[in-house]
Amino acid sequence: MYDMAVIWEWIGFAVRWLHVITAMAWIGSSFYFIALDLGLRQAPDLPAGAHGEEWQVHGGGFYHIRKYLVAPAEMPDHLTWFKWESYTTWLSGAALLMVVYWAGAELYLIDAQKADLAVWQGILISAASLTIGWLVYNALCKSELASRPTLLMGLLFVLLVVMGWGYNQIFTGRAMMLHLGAFTATIMTANVFFIIMPNQRVVVADLQASRTPDPKYGKIAKLRSTHNNYLTLPVIFLMLSNHYPLAFATEYNWIIAALVFLMGVSIRHYFNTMHARNGQPNWTWAITATLFILIMWLSTAPMFAPVEEAEAQPLTAFEQKFAAADGFEDAHEIVMGRCSMCHAREPVWEGVLWAPKGVLLETEADIARNAGAIYVQAGLTHAMPPANVTFMEPEDRQAIVRWYRAAQH
Repeated sequence: MYDMAVIWEWIGFAVRWLHVITAMAWIGSSFYFIALDLGLRQAPDLPAGAHGEEWQVHGGGFYHIRKYLVAPAEMPDHLTWFKWESYTTWLSGAALLMVVYWAGAELYLIDAQKADLAVWQGILISAASLTIGWLVYNALCKSELASRPTLLMGLLFVLLVVMGWGYNQIFTGRAMMLHLGAFTATIMTANVFFIIMPNQRVVVADLQASRTPDPKYGKIAKLRSTHNNYLTLPVIFLMLSNHYPLAFATEYNWIIAALVFLMGVSIRHYFNTMHARNGQPNWTWAITATLFILIMWLSTAPMFAPVEEAEAQPLTAFEQKFAAADGFEDAHEIVMGRCSMCHAREPVWEGVLWAPKGVLLETEADIARNAGAIYVQAGLTHAMPPANVTFMEPEDRQAIVRWYRAAQH
């Protein structure tokens, strides 16, 4: 049977690749249409019902675009819908969540020091929590707050901060960031699936039946689309954060996430104002830079606190399987000699201030818990140590492979 660790690694890579591609398509079309909408101009020859027009040049040609605020007088022969970019991004993201955080719950999802959860409990909380944001947010949008968009955005921000804090009480810092991003992305895709697309179908049905469409459907869809526009940049940050321990593996990670949402608003406000030809509010960059400096400070603040010593704790059943396997003593000695100087609670390698990616390899439990990553990164491949700075020999890598495979039998 082919090595399941290799298969699983490639499945994760393929799903991540799909997720990135579809996210690029969704974000690109979202940013384009917001910029287009804000840049529309009035013209004396606009047809009845047209709100504005825009001339654009790209790819060696000119484009003449007109927007109808509600709908044209007649249904056009050809109509392009923008929906699958959003749907596929969410579906591929959900698949990636399952592959990385559900299948690897003991390592990436559950933090036993915060909440002693069984794997099935952690997965259940993970799945169920993603729907909460949409239900609360949708109720707010359907209330009288819809006429007060600034207050509505403020309440959404409060909801996101509360969820970030809540996730941090039970999940690892890495999972907290990822889940808050998925939580937000679920709101965005649900906006498309449950509000924007159905409203557009109502307008199309009215045109086909020769009825005058109600403009309220366009206004509702526009509100949700604007919210999505301001949430996009923070979601990207949260999805990338798992590569940066200074973002997720700190005491104040949920506050960092909250500040990132504010940065997203300030950055989008600049570009939205510029696209609307209302000037360039450069003051937003000062706010963004200040927030980023505050994030940098928060990420290092815990480093000034006393470092906790690695404590010997009972091994879980998952860890025991690898700790009891033939070759563990050899693998343990290799990892301690080649990897632990960086992957420590207090790294001793010059220039390394925190364990890369938050991976700790100091105790038997640390090494057993990260067996799969050690096998792929330092056994099958030469990814670790970087540039082989600790001179790991081929025999060492073979010993790691033998140990891991022995645990599988």
